[in-house]
Amino acid sequence: MNKKVAIIASNGGLFDAYKVFNIATAAAATDQEVAIFFTFEGLNLIHKEAHKQLPMPEGKEHFAEGFKKANVPSIPELVEMAQEMGVKFIGCQMTMDVMGLEKESFISGIEVGGAVTFLDFAKDADITLTF
Repeated sequence: MNKKVAIIASNGGLFDAYKVFNIATAAAATDQEVAIFFTFEGLNLIHKEAHKQLPMPEGKEHFAEGFKKANVPSIPELVEMAQEMGVKFIGCQMTMDVMGLEKESFISGIEVGGAVTFLDFAKDADITLTF
């Protein structure tokens, strides 16, 4: 039986996105079932526009050159890779309601659900991570 990896993405910066999507794609590449629950600022990681321009942490601008030199995929590329690999994206319904966001504000292929939706997946996960 495949292992399951449950990830909560609650922060919306560039480094947060790399952590979330690197772990998710690595797990999916090793035949693990992966679901990411995006909540609060983490919704930026799957927002149609915001995920293309996530902020670099202040004072870390020099990393931009390193990412280029190391041929690190962009966040939109990692999002697409994760989706192609079958990673399940769950947008938090409560946070979306609080922020006045509709499903159409996000990339296609996401599921919208509450904590119960995520907990149903995570209840028998082998690994649970929060970023």
